[in-house]
Amino acid sequence: MENVLRPVIVVGGSVVLTLLIEWFVDRLLRRAADRHTETSLWGLLRRGRVPFQLVLFAALLRGSYDQAELLVEHRTGIGRTLTLILIGAAAWLVVSIATAVVETSYSRYANAHRDPARVRRVRTQVTLIQRVVTAVVGVVAIAAMLLTFPAMRAAGASLLASAGILGIVAGVAAQSTLANLFAGLQIAFGDMVRLGDTVVVDGEWGTVEEITLTFLTVRTWDERRITMPVSYFTSKPFENWSRGTPQMTGIVFLHVDHSAPVEAMREKLRDILRECPAWDGRDYGLAVTDSTPNTMQVRALVTAKDADDIWTVRVTVREQLIRWLTERHPYALPRVNTAEAVLPPGRTRLPGQADPDGADGVAAHAHHRHHLHEPPRTGPGRG
Repeated sequence: MENVLRPVIVVGGSVVLTLLIEWFVDRLLRRAADRHTETSLWGLLRRGRVPFQLVLFAALLRGSYDQAELLVEHRTGIGRTLTLILIGAAAWLVVSIATAVVETSYSRYANAHRDPARVRRVRTQVTLIQRVVTAVVGVVAIAAMLLTFPAMRAAGASLLASAGILGIVAGVAAQSTLANLFAGLQIAFGDMVRLGDTVVVDGEWGTVEEITLTFLTVRTWDERRITMPVSYFTSKPFENWSRGTPQMTGIVFLHVDHSAPVEAMREKLRDILRECPAWDGRDYGLAVTDSTPNTMQVRALVTAKDADDIWTVRVTVREQLIRWLTERHPYALPRVNTAEAVLPPGRTRLPGQADPDGADGVAAHAHHRHHLHEPPRTGPGRG
């Protein structure tokens, strides 16, 4: 009977004690969350209930398993398994606590500051800090698990003895990885690029969607994802449209005929912008910036609060100006002149050049009029 009750008491007692402690801690966290509604820390800490239960259960059962006298022949394997579970659960719990602290800090900063650029900067930094903490805790946990095996302890001693050679080899082999790692930290704390920034890289326009310690993902306007190593942003130039203030100035070019009503186009641009919600009202303008033998180039200048709105304003202005010219001033659209050029007064034709207004042309024209309009040479008075 004792052989049956002893394992039940040990295992059951560990389960009951784990549930009681977890219930008591959860009650404390719930009361703290109700008292301090200005912060979400206590509510986020409650998400770590599962790893907390695993840590308690594994610790209690590992400490009292020898008293259970259950599966004595497998005592070593079961004890090592419980140790591995305890290490893994403890790492999980540490990561959960760190995540809750980081998210709470970011939420407080975001609520206290209304500058989107600064908020994105802090968001990028805390995200990378969270990834670094997770990576470090994971490496330490894996190392601790491996050291529970006797064979791994001997291997660890051998590795420590040759740490100098291994360090050189690892440094050469992981040169690219280490470069990306330090580039990721430089991006996080150097404020070069942040989550949510609008950038142009390799001719592609998009928004920074994810930043890790080794790569960066840009979501383009057509919903493609471009994944690039973070070292690219520390070694090559790129455009960051969100750095500083997100306000932007856009340009719309139109090619029209030389007879286009520029002043009327300027007034129409003003009317279009007044009805466009994306225009921020800061500035606008229209001017002739270039001309060719067939057309002249008109530049419309508009402003908006960010990159998305400037795109909307540009396409709206281009579409409505072209439609207005087509309906109201069709003569102002570009056209190819196929009429014969009119020579200026007093200009003579070059040798060998046909000149319809020259002597031969005049004689031929007079001869043609003579046959068309003069009567036949018959009758009285005609010789």
